[in-house]
Amino acid sequence: MNNKSDTITYKLGKKIKIERIKRDISQEQLAELAGVGTNTISGIERGVQSPTVETVGAIAKALDIELYKLFIFDI
Repeated sequence: MNNKSDTITYKLGKKIKIERIKRDISQEQLAELAGVGTNTISGIERGVQSPTVETVGAIAKALDIELYKLFIFDI
């Protein structure tokens, strides 16, 4: 049986949160830089909202990180 923490959506959200915190930016700032709503960033980081590829790309660009690195789950 899969735990929530085993899902790609959950792991991606945690990775985005880690990268955001490393850069010392708020959810609001990341949302503005990525062109999405703050509620969207919050939902993604909590693993309750599955983002589109376009949204993940925008978040990666806003975080100044290569897209594929958001999918390296060492957490």
